[in-house]
Amino acid sequence: MNIRAIFVVLSTTVAAIPLSARCDPIEQVKIGVLADMSGTYADLSGSGAVKAVEMAVADFGGEMFGKPIKVISANHQNKPDIGATRAREWFDVDKVTMITDLMNSGVAVAVSKVAAEKSRIAIINGAGTDTLTNEDCTPVTVHYAWDSYAMATGMARSVTKQGGNSWFFVTADYSFGKSLEINATRVVKGSGGKVLGSARHPLAAADFSSFMLRAQMSGAQVVALADGGQDAQNAVKSASEFGLLKSGNQRLVALSLFNTDIAAIGLQTTQGIYVTEAFYWDLSDEARAWSRRFLKETGKMPSAMQAGDYSATLHYLKAVKAAGTSDASAVMRKMRELPVNDFFAKNGRIREDGRMVHDIYLMQVKSPSQSRGKWDLYNVVSTIPGDAAFQPLNQSRCPRLKG
Repeated sequence: MNIRAIFVVLSTTVAAIPLSARCDPIEQVKIGVLADMSGTYADLSGSGAVKAVEMAVADFGGEMFGKPIKVISANHQNKPDIGATRAREWFDVDKVTMITDLMNSGVAVAVSKVAAEKSRIAIINGAGTDTLTNEDCTPVTVHYAWDSYAMATGMARSVTKQGGNSWFFVTADYSFGKSLEINATRVVKGSGGKVLGSARHPLAAADFSSFMLRAQMSGAQVVALADGGQDAQNAVKSASEFGLLKSGNQRLVALSLFNTDIAAIGLQTTQGIYVTEAFYWDLSDEARAWSRRFLKETGKMPSAMQAGDYSATLHYLKAVKAAGTSDASAVMRKMRELPVNDFFAKNGRIREDGRMVHDIYLMQVKSPSQSRGKWDLYNVVSTIPGDAAFQPLNQSRCPRLKG
């Protein structure tokens, strides 16, 4: 048999072997948790994100293909260049198979591009910008826990239905804050309302008094905070100092305020504020059981991002096992095929644009007299079904869907 014939036989044989057998099924699964460990989002992300991922690995059994599953972590310092550099090092040197958390939208976009270049998976639970399933989508990116479209449009629809027709935004001056403002504005104007203005502030702003003065002077019925983390906390405190929470003429809504923020500020200041959440520890028996485990480990109830870190990691590990390989393309196919059914989401699904679709919740912060304890924070006003909460797939601007 000549060399050409041997080559044809070998090629035919390899092509007949299933993908799970051709890919290396014994590559060690390594998960990198790239989080904000010390900055404005540390309570939402940080060491709690690492603990959530470690809990998921332990609950899965701690090993894959006969090898221990490894978890490593690092602080991206809310800097996209640091995040991208660390991701490249993890993929090239440490052979990390998946990176998760990725709090901060600029960091998440930068890391997802590196993941696409290296054919590795990035699962975003921290960052909110909806460009991750639009202009910045990739074949290996999953946007799991929440996004700015769902949070902003869910809130705007509810408030405009209640008569809040004129809005003023206090907005973080980077992609996440702008995306919250843009999405809420679209709903407000589509409902016949108007936006009277906005004030842009830098990340980790030291003083919000000038922004709140402009909001107060605008006369808008609704003052919307389009920021997050410590910025959102400081904005709420400043609004309280300016009397916006008690004026009766203006309503304060927070487009990205979470349970850890409410607990940090206190119910005395935040009572009555409307928020949207992707997860709350007291939603179900399953959520309460897992959240109490997390509380025992960390001293805090989980944020939606940290609960998402757990759920996403477990879903990823199940997909790797089902695929029989850590190859990104094979695992992504399984992640899209398998539904998400756990304490975080029921019948969740990952679409072709990378969006994990699940229900979200409109909440109102309790008064101190209603609360039974430190973490008893919300009354659930309504459940927003996933298909109504997240951007419809036919409106996606993801280039991959237009090919």
